[in-house]
Amino acid sequence: MSTPIAPALFDDLVASRRAWIEQELKPWCQRAARIELIKAEQEWTDLAGRPDPARTLWPWAWGRFPMLTQDGLQGIDETYEVRVTLRDGRSGTGYPDNRASQRGQLVLVGTNGTWGPVGIDDVASVERL
Repeated sequence: MSTPIAPALFDDLVASRRAWIEQELKPWCQRAARIELIKAEQEWTDLAGRPDPARTLWPWAWGRFPMLTQDGLQGIDETYEVRVTLRDGRSGTGYPDNRASQRGQLVLVGTNGTWGPVGIDDVASVERL
């Protein structure tokens, strides 16, 4: 014998979706490899809904390096000069260029011109100068 299940309230459904985004999707973006992020970008409307991946997925991914992001800012923070050290030991210094830094590739602009693009997977650390 089956028993009827009480329908969930819409507000509960919305809260559940928001919780999943905050607790699962955002942290996943901060850990995922660039190739996985590009796959997610292709299915972003199914995963996250209407938000533009350039304003959600990629800023969340760069959130693994807090010196490149700022709460409430969509995209990479261009305000501060940074030193980016890559996994192979090379480093570059400059101001992040949000427009040139697309799809997990970071570009810095400094007194000696541009540096990059470098992939998010290649970045070991970022420090503000």
